[in-house]
Amino acid sequence: MPNANEVSPSVLSREQSPAVSEPLRIAPVADDLARRFQEAGFSLALVGGSVRDALLGRLGNDLDFTTDARPQDVLKILRPWADAVWEVGIAFGTVGAQKDSRVGDVDRSWQIEVTTYRSEAYDRTSRKPEVAYGDSIEEDLVRRDFTVNAMAVALPEQVFIDPHGGLDDLAARVLRTPGTPEDSFSDDPLRMMRAARFAAQLDFEVAPEVVKAMKDMAGRIGIVSAERVRDELNKLILSPHPRKGLSLLVETGLAEHVLPELPALRLERDEHHRHKDVYDHTLIVLEQAMALESEGPDLALRLAALLHDIGKPRTRRFEKDGRVSFHHHEVVGAKMTKKRMTALKYPNDLVKDVSRLVELHLRFHGYGTGEWTDSAVRRYVRDAGPLLDRLHKLTRSDCTTRNKRKASALSRAYDGLEERIAQLQEQEELDAIRPDLDGNQIMEILDVRPGPAVGQAYKHLLELRLENGPMGHDAAVAALKDWWAAQK
Repeated sequence: MPNANEVSPSVLSREQSPAVSEPLRIAPVADDLARRFQEAGFSLALVGGSVRDALLGRLGNDLDFTTDARPQDVLKILRPWADAVWEVGIAFGTVGAQKDSRVGDVDRSWQIEVTTYRSEAYDRTSRKPEVAYGDSIEEDLVRRDFTVNAMAVALPEQVFIDPHGGLDDLAARVLRTPGTPEDSFSDDPLRMMRAARFAAQLDFEVAPEVVKAMKDMAGRIGIVSAERVRDELNKLILSPHPRKGLSLLVETGLAEHVLPELPALRLERDEHHRHKDVYDHTLIVLEQAMALESEGPDLALRLAALLHDIGKPRTRRFEKDGRVSFHHHEVVGAKMTKKRMTALKYPNDLVKDVSRLVELHLRFHGYGTGEWTDSAVRRYVRDAGPLLDRLHKLTRSDCTTRNKRKASALSRAYDGLEERIAQLQEQEELDAIRPDLDGNQIMEILDVRPGPAVGQAYKHLLELRLENGPMGHDAAVAALKDWWAAQK
C-alpha cells in the first residue's frame, strides 16, 4: 500500500488533494474501524460508491469498505465492535454490519459492508459469479465496474487512491470502465444495466466505447438472474432521471432482453396513419407522474406510468376513416404487465397493484365529459380501492396533449371528479363501501345457513349501495326480502 510520502498522480494524501477531505467527514467511525483492522494486521479502505458519493456531496449512511482480510477474519473484527452483524453476502466475500455513533449532537446509524479484495467472472452458462480473493487494493479496483467507482481512501492514513482517473471522470460526469468495457461486461453482464442506472441516478453521460460494448454484448444480459435485473431496473426507475437510463436501455438493445414491451412502443407511423408517438408519450407520462409524487419516489406509480400503454402495439387497428384505435389496450396491458413483472420476480402485491393501475388508467375517460353520477363515483372509488391516490396521479399524468385548451378541459374535468369524490366521501364514507346489512344479518333475515345464497345476497345489496348510496336498515331489509322472493 503506498503511503502519503510516495505520491503519484493516482495516489494522493489529504493535504495534497482536497478531494479527500469530504470523505473524511465520516472519519470518526471509519478510523475507529480501520485501527481495529490495522491492529489485527490488515488494511482497510473506504471504496467505490461511498467515495464517489462523498465527492459529490451526497454521502448517506451506507459505507462500503474493502480489505485484504478474509471474511472469517472480518467477522472476528466486526462482531465485538458493531451493534449488529450479518453474513448474507459472505459467500461473495461481503460481511455487513450496523454501527450506531454520535456525530456532534446527532445520532447516526451506519450501514457498513466490508468486502475482501476480490475479482469475479461469469461462466457463460452460469447466473452466479465465481469469486476469487485478491491480495492488493489495486487488483480490487481494476475489477470495479466504472472508474468513478474505482477510487478508494486508505484508512487510517487517509490516502486517496485513484489509479484509473475516476476523479477526472467524476468532474467530467462521464462513465468509463477501468479496463476495456468488453472485459468488464464479460466479467459481469449486469454492469451494462448499471451503466444505464448510474446515468439515470447521477445524470452522467456514458462514454461512446461503453455504449458500443453495450450494443455488441446486450444478449449477454440473459445469463443474469431475474432478481438482479429487477433490482437494477428498480434503482433506475426510482432515480432522478429515469428517462435517461431507459432511453439508453432501448438504444443499446438491452431493453429487448429485460423489458421488451418498452421498445415495442416505438410504433411505425406513416403519413396516412398519424398518431401520437406511444414510446415518447410513455416517457413523458413517467416524468409527469414523478412531478406529482408527494412523499418521495413511488415505485408502483412509476411502474404503472411506464407500463400503462404496453397493450397498444397488440391492439392497434387502422380504421377506415384514417384514425388509429387501441380498443381495450388497458385490459391487454394489465395482463402483459402481470406477465412481465412476474417474470422479473416482483412481489405479488406489487404485481397486483401495478396491473390494476394499468387496467384502470382509462376509466376516467370512459365517462366522457359529462357529469359523473353518484353511482359512477362510488364504483370508481370502489374499483380503485387503496390505489385511488395513485390512480389520480396516473390519470392526470396521462394527459400529454400539446393542445392547451384540451389539456385544460381534461384537468378541470378531473378536478370535478376529485371534488365529487370528496363530497361523497364526507357523506358516505366511500373508503369502506359495504352493504347496509352484513352476512350475519342476511342469514338471520332469510333464515338460511352459510352458503352461496348469502354471498349472492351480499353482492346484490352491494350493487344497490353503489347505485343508490346508503339505504338505511329498514329499506335494505325490504330490498333483501324482495330479492329473495324473486329467487324462488
